[in-house]
This record gives sequence, structure tokens and C-alpha cells, in this order.
Amino acid sequence: MNAVMPRLTSFADGITAVDTEYVRPQMDASHVVVAGGRAAIVDTGPNTAVPLILAALEKLAVAPDAVDFLFLTHVHLDHAGGAGALMQALPRATCVVHPRGAPHMIDPAKLIAGTRAVYGDELYAQLYGEILPVAAERIVITKDGQRFEMAGRAFECVHTPGHALHHQAIVDHATTGIFTGDTFGLSYREFDTARGPWITPTTTPTQFDPAQLKASIVRLMQFRPRKVYLTHYSEVGDCARLANDMYDAIDEYVKIARRCGLDERRLKFELRQRSHESLREHGCTMSADAIDAILAKDFELNAAGLAYWLKREAG
Repeated sequence: MNAVMPRLTSFADGITAVDTEYVRPQMDASHVVVAGGRAAIVDTGPNTAVPLILAALEKLAVAPDAVDFLFLTHVHLDHAGGAGALMQALPRATCVVHPRGAPHMIDPAKLIAGTRAVYGDELYAQLYGEILPVAAERIVITKDGQRFEMAGRAFECVHTPGHALHHQAIVDHATTGIFTGDTFGLSYREFDTARGPWITPTTTPTQFDPAQLKASIVRLMQFRPRKVYLTHYSEVGDCARLANDMYDAIDEYVKIARRCGLDERRLKFELRQRSHESLREHGCTMSADAIDAILAKDFELNAAGLAYWLKREAG
């Protein structure tokens, strides 16, 4: 028996969120989809989440050899860091990944180096540990719009650049739900109010592109999703409103970036100010310190991502 006790949130249609416990509770989710005795997993979180996902499968009465697919929305390590270790525990699973991400799953050396550059060696070691490769023969590299069947349930991989060039979303046609990774932004449950969920973009280095991101959101909304499942954090409804909020927020981020230039300290300050004002308008009554405790790292990473974008745009 597995002694690990994962935090699970069950939704309709056989979908369960597994809290990967990355950084803090309710920040980073892996999702397990069960249908007809078979299962698919979307994103893994870091290496430390692998025992939690395996314990979740046990609790859901899903044997490791009943997992057919591991879908990766993209290969940032808070989404895919545990892929190599998890695949070793899932003997029949296929890892489904974007063509730009697949080489980094087969040989994660460059991915590790890039993540170390963003987080620093000490924090990298604390958050991610040793990243294991995924055997090339167990990877399927997706084409845009490619479908995968599991127990009669169709999943479509839609390439969605904007947050990262190696990003894809997974459309669950049985439920009109979409697993969006980071394309549809961040929506932490602590910020839910009577008005519903609050959402904000993530512009993490190094491939943020506002035009691509807005186009990807428009494309996803053409599926008319009933629910969206974010890695940060899990199920949200009211998708049309959130898409509009995301669209507007991306434009606001661009204005902030152009106003602040490459001054990351000023970028971080203005992103923080914008988020605090938006949350107050949303009806959030948390203290400023409590908000910062949740969003401080996002302010920092988003500021760095906007600065990267400005540098690329300048040529």
C-alpha cells in the first residue's frame, strides 16, 4: 500500500486534480482522467510529485498499466519535471508532447540548464532535483489537431504558442473541457470570490509572445469549452468571461512593459500594483501581504518574461 496521502479534488466526468505540492498547496495540479477502466494523465509537476500521482492512481483504483497516455502541455519543469520518473512507473503509457518539447524530454540537459539560469542552482535543486529522460521510443510527437482515443474518449492536441513555443492544450471532446497548461493563465483558488474565479496571464521567460497568446486563447474559445483545467490551479468555469479578462490583461501587461522598459524592478512593482487593484475590483478582501505571499514569485517571473520579450522585439 502507498503511504503517501495526496490532496485530490474530484470533478465530473472522471477528472481528478492531484495537488503536486509544488512550492505550496493549490499552486500546481496534475490531472488524472479515468474512462472505461483506462486513464490518462495531464502534466506531472516536479519529480517530488510522482509518488503523489502514483498514490492518486491507487486511490482511484487505477493500476499503473491501465494508464495509456501522459499528456504534457509543455516542458517547463513545474509541468513536466516528473515525466521521466513517472513514465518508468507506467509500463504501457505513451508520453504525448509538442514537437518543440520532445527533444528536451529525451535529453533534458538544455532544459535543466535553462531552468537553473532562471531559478539559480540552490532553488533549482530544492524545487526540481534530478530530471530523468523519457525514452524516445515511448514518446509521440504531436501534430496540431492530432487526436488520441482512450476507451472511446477523444483527446485533441492543439498547439497553443504564446506562453511557450512548445505549448499545447488538450481538448477533451467527451466533456468540452480543455486542459490548458499555462495558455489560459493562472487562477488560484484563494482568489475566488462571489464573482467567481480571478485570472491573470503568466509571462514566464523566455518565449512569451502577446500576439501569439491572444491568438491561442481565441482558438481555444472556438471549442466553446464548458470547463477549463489549469495547471495553476485546476477547474474553472465562466470561460468566456475569463477569456475576455485574459485578453485585456495581456494588453495591460504589454502597456506596462512598454512603459517600464527593461527595468525589471519597476516592471515587478507595476505588475504587483495592477494585480492588487484587479483583485480589489474582483472583491478580494485578503491583505496585501497575503496576496503577495501567493503572487510574489509570479510577479518576479512575469517581469523577467516581459523583459525578455522586449529584448526580442528590439532585435
